[in-house]
Amino acid sequence: MIVNVENSRIQSDTTGWNGSVGTSFSFSKNVQQILNINATAHLQYKTQKDLYLFLANYNRLTNFQQQLLNNVFYHLRYNRKLGKVVRWEAFTQLQQNKISNIDLRALFGTGPRLKLHEDKKFRIYSGILAMYEYEVDKDPHVILGDIRSDNYVSFTFKPNAIFDVTSTTFYQPLFRQLNDFRILNQVVFNIKATKHFSISTNWDYSYDSFPAAGTPNVNFTVTNGFSYNF
Repeated sequence: MIVNVENSRIQSDTTGWNGSVGTSFSFSKNVQQILNINATAHLQYKTQKDLYLFLANYNRLTNFQQQLLNNVFYHLRYNRKLGKVVRWEAFTQLQQNKISNIDLRALFGTGPRLKLHEDKKFRIYSGILAMYEYEVDKDPHVILGDIRSDNYVSFTFKPNAIFDVTSTTFYQPLFRQLNDFRILNQVVFNIKATKHFSISTNWDYSYDSFPAAGTPNVNFTVTNGFSYNF
């Protein structure tokens, strides 16, 4: 599951609370009946130097006979401004994905975040973090614990007040075994329909060189949805 923190950060000079809730769903019927439900929640608190960010997501895809997709995650992140260019981040994340055979994946990470460029229409950020990963696979029952590098580059293009696009790419190799790595990419197209409602299209891609048993190396999804911002 890709967590695009960049797209979730509310860019505002105003301190205090911000957030959003969103959902998307689809139903199709041909040979089978397919139902897809996705729900998200986002809460942010900002001061002059500190940023606290909480994210939650639930995604389910079923054909009413079996679950084709079922995952949930919670993500908590703290960001401290050290200067014009450097921030320091710390985060934790809990994830469960039954279809990908992941009973539990817990992440704990920290490292610097760099502002490479920022103007009214375009901004680029990069992060160089380290994280401890604890994973419990369901079948066969396997418990793993390792330290990964968590590196990302993100850019946001906002040509006007209505439309923006954010792309974030992660590279996450194991420190002790560099050929064990993940590449994650998310692209989000967002249209602000009204003051509080937005419409979005998300492209998610992930590659895992050593995935959990019985799951493919490559996964990708495209979703459409809307959110209420407060």
